[in-house]
Amino acid sequence: MRKLFLLLLLANTKLHAEVKLPRLISNGMVLQRDVPLKIWGWAAPGEKVSLLFSSNKQKAYSAIANEKGEWSVILSKQKTGGPYYMKIEAGNHLVIENILIGDVWLCSGQSNMEQGMGARLKYKYAEEIATVNNDHIRHFLVPDKWNFRDPQTNVESGSWKAATPQNIAEFTAVGYFFAKELYAKYKIPIGLINAALGGSPAEAWISEGSLKKFPAYYDEMQKWKDDKLIGETESRDRIAGSAWINELNRADEGIIHNWKAAGLNDDDWQQVNIPDWPGKEKKASPGVHWFRKEILVPASMSGKAAKIELGRMTDADSVFINGRFAGTTTYQYPARRYELDKSFLKEGRNVIVIRLVSNGNTAGFGPAKPYELTCAGDTIRLAGNWKYKQGAVAASNSPATTSVRNKPGGLYNAMIAPLIPYSIKGAIWYQGETNANYPDNYQSIMETLVRDWRNKFQNKFPFLFVQLPNYMEAKQEPQEKSNWAVLRQQQLQTLAVPYTGMVTAIDIGEWNDLHPENKKEVSHRLFLLAVKLVYGEKKLVASGPLYQSMKAEGNKFIIRFTSTGTGLITKDCNELKQFAIAGADGKYKWAKAIIKNNTVVTWNDEIKEPVSVRYAWADNPEGANLYNKEGLPASPFQAGK
Repeated sequence: MRKLFLLLLLANTKLHAEVKLPRLISNGMVLQRDVPLKIWGWAAPGEKVSLLFSSNKQKAYSAIANEKGEWSVILSKQKTGGPYYMKIEAGNHLVIENILIGDVWLCSGQSNMEQGMGARLKYKYAEEIATVNNDHIRHFLVPDKWNFRDPQTNVESGSWKAATPQNIAEFTAVGYFFAKELYAKYKIPIGLINAALGGSPAEAWISEGSLKKFPAYYDEMQKWKDDKLIGETESRDRIAGSAWINELNRADEGIIHNWKAAGLNDDDWQQVNIPDWPGKEKKASPGVHWFRKEILVPASMSGKAAKIELGRMTDADSVFINGRFAGTTTYQYPARRYELDKSFLKEGRNVIVIRLVSNGNTAGFGPAKPYELTCAGDTIRLAGNWKYKQGAVAASNSPATTSVRNKPGGLYNAMIAPLIPYSIKGAIWYQGETNANYPDNYQSIMETLVRDWRNKFQNKFPFLFVQLPNYMEAKQEPQEKSNWAVLRQQQLQTLAVPYTGMVTAIDIGEWNDLHPENKKEVSHRLFLLAVKLVYGEKKLVASGPLYQSMKAEGNKFIIRFTSTGTGLITKDCNELKQFAIAGADGKYKWAKAIIKNNTVVTWNDEIKEPVSVRYAWADNPEGANLYNKEGLPASPFQAGK
């Protein structure tokens, strides 16, 4: 009787089993052209799954789910086209509609890849956002998740969305402009899978097996498989952080005495200059800092929607206008841009108040950024004199937190592993800012990552990446130590991995912003690499000059480059800058440099026996001007002993 009951239960389970699909395989998906296509999912063990694909090679497929309920079919190669539909039947019936066949690109890395067309970029690319309408460019946003235990088989959310004004905000900006140029040139549907996460180190994107090459990273991953440890760590950090901010709020004179009020008497407040506060050689104590500025608003701006820009701030700000809350940002990197509805501004006297919480002694404002109020074509400049008073001094810096999500292997398991059965054309990668804190092994990490992904996807796909741009203050003398320069060198050396390409971005960063806004030029240079390496236009010059070799002749170095195109030039027609050489003492000095016979000859008369040379070797090598005639900059490099 018991056996009969179990048989009936099994039969009933199979009868009512529902075939399920991963979220990637869904309405609006873009499938990779010209390769066999794996379609997979889950059903009851032993259940037959039938699939019909309505392409011009309409064909029926079937599979039997294994003992784990897993099934898959391999579709024959498909040409560019669509829209098509797919019918899948088992215990239930599914229809996937609006399928396109084209090229699928995986977009990964950290914040400069993750950064969407919305948020802070909506001002720079406002016209693009308002007018975009291309159903043949589609985007799938992988949710930000991490898992240290096992590679995941599906993502928790996500759907394919076309490039329209309603959807474009969540598109990776680098990916979108890359796809736009590819589509304009080849008229091939482009699918973008956006699996990127701000602040992530490269080792977080590598599988457990491949991490064994790095014992410290591998051991760290094992440690964080303990869910109890994760829970306790996150709880401890949350409690400590809340206690710190709560104590600060309780002590804040600005909250107690309502310093945001428009009518406050601030005659005894200190006069300061924004964005220069607290001054180059000064440090502000951790705590709460209040700033007030009175402005006169003309009748032409009164009662109208406006926008206020307040550069960047370290660390968390809240902005009030005439006593009303206008906006907040909780960490230092984003630009402070707040939209004001028509009820905020009035004719005559208006008061802007900033409450700035500093986690440490690095409080301040980002220089050379817009500080202004704009409305109906009018602008009120906000840089300059403000009133200042400290509301509370923290007893200590804010407690450090553990970035669990950035531990090795976790992002691979949750954000890459679920994608792996999906066929892709290639990957574009923008990352390295986090690893610049410990840059010496970056080449090895990236070589491992590229090979790891290719092995898992079973596809030697092209891997195109962006070298770190110029960032931070420029130095007048050769920079002896620069983690960003070391990491750029590691990236340059990663080109030793076959079928890779590197965008040199040393001229399109922003010295005062970790997230430069010119994503369009980054994408264009990725596009050039793709056109040459992937789409077969071999004669195209797709890169700036790359160091090849050098030889010494007396006190001179003669340096050869690849990717010189139709010739080396100085972009500004001035003498070459940012070359430095060193003798046996290892001390670098600025060197003279000239272009001769499509090589660079460089020397310093004080160094009779040079042993090494650097070009653009600095955080922000201001004035680096070696290019090819095609307008692409030379990569920074170091060569010699």
